[in-house]
This record gives sequence, C-alpha cells and structure tokens, in this order.
Amino acid sequence: MILVQDFLQTSAARQPRKVALVCGERRFTYERLDGMVNRLANALIERGVRRGDRVGLYLDNSVESVVGLFAVLKAGGAFVAISRGVKPEKLLSILNDCAASAVILDVAALGQGLLERLAEEVGSLRAVVACGGAPRPRAPLLLDFAEIQASASERAPAVRSIDLDLACLIYTSGTTGESKGVMCDHGNVIFAVNAIARYLKITDRDVVLSVLPLAYSYGLYQLLPIFFSGGTLVLEESFAFPDLVLAKMAQEKVTGFAAVPTIYARLLGMDLAHLDLSALRYLTNAAAALPVEQVKRVRRLFPRTDLYLMHGLTEAARTMYLPPSEVDARPASSGIALEGTELWLEDEDGGRLGPGEVGELVVRGRHVMRGYWRAPEQTARRFRPGPLSGERLCYSGDLFRTDEAGYFYFVSRKDDMIKTRGQKVSPRETEDVLYRLPGVQEAAVIGVPHPELGQAVKAFIVAPGAGLIEAAVIAHCKKHLEEFMVPRAVEFVSELPKTPSGKVRRRDLR
Repeated sequence: MILVQDFLQTSAARQPRKVALVCGERRFTYERLDGMVNRLANALIERGVRRGDRVGLYLDNSVESVVGLFAVLKAGGAFVAISRGVKPEKLLSILNDCAASAVILDVAALGQGLLERLAEEVGSLRAVVACGGAPRPRAPLLLDFAEIQASASERAPAVRSIDLDLACLIYTSGTTGESKGVMCDHGNVIFAVNAIARYLKITDRDVVLSVLPLAYSYGLYQLLPIFFSGGTLVLEESFAFPDLVLAKMAQEKVTGFAAVPTIYARLLGMDLAHLDLSALRYLTNAAAALPVEQVKRVRRLFPRTDLYLMHGLTEAARTMYLPPSEVDARPASSGIALEGTELWLEDEDGGRLGPGEVGELVVRGRHVMRGYWRAPEQTARRFRPGPLSGERLCYSGDLFRTDEAGYFYFVSRKDDMIKTRGQKVSPRETEDVLYRLPGVQEAAVIGVPHPELGQAVKAFIVAPGAGLIEAAVIAHCKKHLEEFMVPRAVEFVSELPKTPSGKVRRRDLR
C-alpha cells in the first residue's frame, strides 16, 4: 500500500543526499526534509492530532508549507492548504467548517489578535504552530516551529492511515462565489500523480520551478509528482518579480515550469535573450485555457521546449492533456483523456454527444474525488452515480466539444455562456479574436443585461500602451466573427480580477 507521504519517505531512503527542495537561498536534501517532517508530525501527535483529523496550513509557498503538508500526513491527518491571501474571517470560517484540530501558520499572521480569535472562535483547535520570526510569548495553544525542529523526535511515526483515508481538503477558489472543501483520499491523489508524472515524463533528473500556490490543485500537483519521482522542486512564492524568477530558472537549470495565462502574458512581453534556459524541457498550462494566439507566440519563444496544454478541476485534479506533438496542429485543444480516465460529453438531458456537439464534460476515473466536505446536496449535484455500483462520476460544469479524432476543445463554463439574440456565445471564441490585436495582453468577455438582446457581449481588455480604442476593437471583431458574437461595448482596464489560482473572476466583471 502506498500513501502520499511515501513520496518523500521513499525518495529519502533511495537518495538521501539528493536536493529535494530549493527555497530562496536555502537547499534541503530529501534526508533533511524527511527528518524535519518527522519532528513536526510527532509534535502534532503529542498535541492530540489523530487519524483523520484536519490540519490547516495557512502559509505562503515555503519550506514550512512543504514540511507541514507531509507532517500532517505522517501524523495520520488530512492537510487543508489555505491561501495565505484569504482574510482572517475566511480562515476562521474554513477552520470551523472542517473542524480543524490544528493550524500551521507564519508569525506575521498572528498579528491583529488572530491567536486570540483562533482560541476563542475555533473550538476544535488543539494546537497552533507558528513558523518564522522571533518566538512569541507562551500561550496554551501555541507551538513554535523552530523549537519543534530543535527538540522533537526524528523517528518516523507509526503508519496509521490506509489509501481510503483523506489526504487533504482543497477549498475551491470560488469563481462562482462558493468555496467548498473537496475531499481527496490518498488513492485519488496517487492515481493523479502517477498519471501526471507519466505523461510529463518526469524523472529524478528533473528540476521543476513552481510559482503557483500550494493551496490550489495546480500548484499542489507541481510538488507531488516531483517528490514522487525523486527530482528537485524550486519553490518560489509568486511570479511578482519575473526577472528574479527567470534568473533562478537559469541558475538552477530548470527543466519544467508550470504557468497560467496571466504568467504567459508577462513572459511574452519580456526579453529573454540574455538568459540560458536551454535546460527547459517542458512548459505546462492549466487553470484557464491559453488563448490560441498566445499558444503560437509561446511556441515561437520556446521552439525546442515541449508545451503541454491541459485541463483540470479541483474535483478531479487533471482530466486531459494535449500531447506536445499535436500543439501546432491543434492549438485550441485541451487534448485527450489521461491514461486510466474516461471522458465524454452530455447534453442537459443526459444524452451522450458526438463530434462537433457542445455539452458538459463528464469525468470517470480513480481520481474523481470523494465529494464536498459536509455538503451532501452540492456533492449530489456534482458527483453522480457511475456505471458500477458505488462509483462516482464528476460532472465538471465545463462545456466542451470534440473533433472527429476525439480531441477535446474547451468552450466555456456553463455559467459563463452568453445568450444573446437567441444564440449562444462562447466567451473564449470572442477572446481568441481579441488576442489577435497587437498589444492585447489579456482579454475577458461577459454577457451584460440588455433590454432587447437578453444579454449583450462586453469585452474587457488589458493593453497598456497599445493605443487601442473601442471602435477599432469592434471593427476588428466584425472582420472575424459573426455579428452576434461581436462585443457591443469595450472597456479598457489595468488588470482583470482573478482568483489566487489564476482564473478570471467574471462575476466581479459583471
């Protein structure tokens, strides 16, 4: 039986002195990292964390977040990675929702009375582990990460979990306004990691740089496959300083890099000629579909690097990928099903659809998660019975079509489809045309209420210094789109509102 924590433990036994993690100027071997994990796991157990308990991780990307993640698993619990960007009120809400027995956070988060609020408002808490900074005054709940590392036992705790137990809760980033805890058992995670590592061809020679938050699925699945394979993870806090991140990429001879459309938009505007990125073997895109024009530009910028276009959702980790050999021929496609996964499209009446027809993506596979934590009604809507007794299918809420060869093409979220003049408009189709305009870095299209049309198409564009005006944008769209797909209005903005995982918050634009 394999559990998620075995990724670290097995790699530590096989190659103890191999560098597992690079954080800033600090480097950690597998052996050292595994010892740190064991110390924290034992401290959590001593504080009463039991098999199946949930433990919050309220941390930026850091060595402490990686240690915390594996320590919770070794203690027999399920980690709940919470974006450091969420406000204290939402943090408290999530900890109460999952009845967390402990939370691991940085010292800076304890300001403004958070420790007192945790003690008073989260009755399930047995421990608060503070990382970094000067030790704080003694408090009944408070443990210091540095003290734990100096004094706790390095012996690996006894294994108490099986692969049906929860490994983590991942709270969705909430593009619809609802944030739900997706229950992921060890088997779900291990299946997804195996599939991802296979199609990306990750080995112990790979060095992957990640700027994506570990609190969300895309970021988490940068860490896990590299530790599963025994490679090296270079973990950056964000892409806020791209020059520094790219310099680190060259310095560490990074072979793999994961990004979202926002990051690619910034990369495409940079001069990379002075950097030696020759070690870069592959790039990936998920979270949101990469516009076709950007796909073509990325291919020109990195002609010798494989580009993997992918689709995933928190409820099933990853669903499909486009083999790099098909990217130039099918730049709009999100690909084919992962190995061991079955995908199909259904109409609103549950009928299966053929090539060219648009319908909801349905996912069948071992990576379909267990459902939403303490939300049976929402679980029943998204996770429905499959062909075999007890089996779960995931109804993704994403609209796709397929071509004759079986490749999938993202159309829209069901909730984002625009209905105008009795016609349905896919935001992506109009956005792809907008990206053809020189200077457009980002674009988003929504439907806004209209007394005659039902909804009118409106475009939001980020194009600093491009000198674009509304009339020119609309004229460009009229050349390439049917009349009902053309925006009636264009608004130029400095940035688009996004979730921490990189998806555009269209509801905020509305």
